[in-house]
Amino acid sequence: MIQRLLPSLLLASLLAAPGLASAQTLKLGTVVPEGSPWHQAILEIDAAWRRISNGRVQLRVYPGGVAGDEADMLRKIRIGQLHAAALTSAGLVSIVPDIEALSFPLAIRTDAELDRVIEKVSPVWERQLEERGFKVLTWSNAGWVHFFAREPVASADDLRRQRLFFWGSDTQYLDLLKQLGYNPVPLAVTDLLPSLQTGLVNAFAAPPSAALAFQWFGLAKNMTDLPWAPLPSVTVISMRQWNRLPADLRPELEEAAREVGRSLRERTRRLDQEAVAAMQEYGLEVVPVSDKATAEWRAIVEEHGVPAFVGRRFSREIFDQVQSVLQEFRDGTDDETL
Repeated sequence: MIQRLLPSLLLASLLAAPGLASAQTLKLGTVVPEGSPWHQAILEIDAAWRRISNGRVQLRVYPGGVAGDEADMLRKIRIGQLHAAALTSAGLVSIVPDIEALSFPLAIRTDAELDRVIEKVSPVWERQLEERGFKVLTWSNAGWVHFFAREPVASADDLRRQRLFFWGSDTQYLDLLKQLGYNPVPLAVTDLLPSLQTGLVNAFAAPPSAALAFQWFGLAKNMTDLPWAPLPSVTVISMRQWNRLPADLRPELEEAAREVGRSLRERTRRLDQEAVAAMQEYGLEVVPVSDKATAEWRAIVEEHGVPAFVGRRFSREIFDQVQSVLQEFRDGTDDETL
């Protein structure tokens, strides 16, 4: 009798062990390619969380858009099919519109400025996200957005002659671009490569590291040498799922994730430069932009972008706060540092 009961008792004791009974596997989606630096950063978070929790908390990662575009992933988090996602600020704008101020064109100009704005203003965005059911785990940067095109683009007029990939279906932004004479083609990011192949689009805006990782540049081998805007990336988890994690582990899990985010920000500063060099070996041409053309683009943003965005798409308060942080930082920093 005892011999017959021993296997059942052993199985029951194993299932009751803390490391197994309370194990939680969190499903995280992202559009970044498998093996890319951003994917590797997510795996670093997974490794840290497994170590901290003794295997009780782990991630199952779905890279490369397997879980859909960013809008799809946010929807799946809301209905419980996913628990977390690594997103760009473009995706998060649908939840917290004020985050768009972080990537407003030609406003933030350097990595140092981006770091300072995130340091000073991110608590505001994080509170807004928590109110809407999302916990921020990391702030990073996917790089600096540049225009890539089949034909060289050195001015605003050059860009007007392109069929420009537009991520998503933001009608207000689309209408503004059309009013300014541009030809945006709204698509999901997962459709960009086949659309370049068919000629549906012949230009796009993306960080160099993304253009290389996704191999988009092979069909648009001219990069405009003007950093248009940073593309911040944020890893979020649903508050509902976050609150289910062991309370005693949450502070250490959060700090481990944020440390990976800080490290990734440092790495991405080199990635864009390395990506440009690698793409140049395969025929990429870096198109210079004159001071006159840069001034023209800035004038367009000031004359049309500010009235269309500030106070309409995101609050005047957050825009002024970002501008104040930037001005104070510039006043206290010499040109060499910037």
